[in-house]
Parts: sequence; structure tokens; C-alpha cells
Amino acid sequence: MEDRRITELFLERSEQAVFELSEKYGKLCRRIAINILGDPQDAEECVNEALLAVWNNIPPERPDPLRSYVCRIVRNIAIKRYKANTAAKRNSAFDLSYEELADCLPVHTIDEALDSAELAEAVDRFLGMLDPVNRAVFLRRYWFCDSISDIAVDLGMTEHNVSVRLSRIRSKLRKHLKTEGIWL
Repeated sequence: MEDRRITELFLERSEQAVFELSEKYGKLCRRIAINILGDPQDAEECVNEALLAVWNNIPPERPDPLRSYVCRIVRNIAIKRYKANTAAKRNSAFDLSYEELADCLPVHTIDEALDSAELAEAVDRFLGMLDPVNRAVFLRRYWFCDSISDIAVDLGMTEHNVSVRLSRIRSKLRKHLKTEGIWL
């Protein structure tokens, strides 16, 4: 079913909307949550919580694109759950992807980075300058928290090639943030 029709079902307050949204994006949402949390049960709870959040927010919101809207909600819920679950512990998949970005970010903690609207706009402009393959590699690693091996398999690359691309992209991001005056 098309995103526009799913949104219309939400606006009509039809329970079918939740089913259709889950059918279309449930697998993607679970993958995002599992990549962040590492626990299928917690991930499933996050996805269910996200579906409820979408139900509660549409209307009045009319998200376009729906996929990005749902992924952002799931990701935010999973990050909140992750923080609660690992207050003093480490989760290698999520922490590792953000440790890779730490040298590029002009802040002391990831929390500060996630809260910075100016930084988000600069990163968005940077992503717009990347070619589609590099943008996909970057987003898969740092937005979806996919492993390097998963990215390599899905994009038909070697793990080494993905690692090198990520290193070069981070270097370009660092330079871009310096040029934008965000990181001195």
C-alpha cells in the first residue's frame, strides 16, 4: 500500500492503518531497533511503542515521507531505551558506530550532538553533497547502525572498501563542519 493511503487511513482513525504500516515498515523498524539495542524483545517493544506514537501523532501531523517519520520515531525510542538499559555499560554495535563519529563531532557527548539543530542542518547539507553510494554507506552505518559486514554484503562491496569509505567520509565531514564554522 502507498504511504499516502496509509496516512489517509491514520487520518480516518482506521485501525487498518497500524496493520498496513507494520506490514510495510515493520521489518525495517525492527532492524533499526535491534541494531541499537541488540535485544529482539526490547526491539519489538520499541516498534510497538513507535506504532502507538504514530497512531497518536497522525492526525494532526501529515508526515511526508512516512518511512523517514516512522524510522525516526523508532530510532528515538530505541536510543532512549538503550540509554536506560546501559547507563554504565557498553553495547558494541551502537557505541562503536558513534565512537567512529566522535572525532568528527564538535561536542563532548553524543547527547549534545543529538540535541544540536545547527549540527543536524550542517550534516544534512553534507549528506546532500555525497554521491548516492557514499550517502547510503554513511546512513546505513550511522543512522541505521548497520554493521560494516551487513553494509558490504548489501551494497556488493568488501568490508575493507566499506571501512575505507567510512574513514574518508568522516574526514570529509570533519572538514565540512570546520568550513561551516561549527567545529573550530
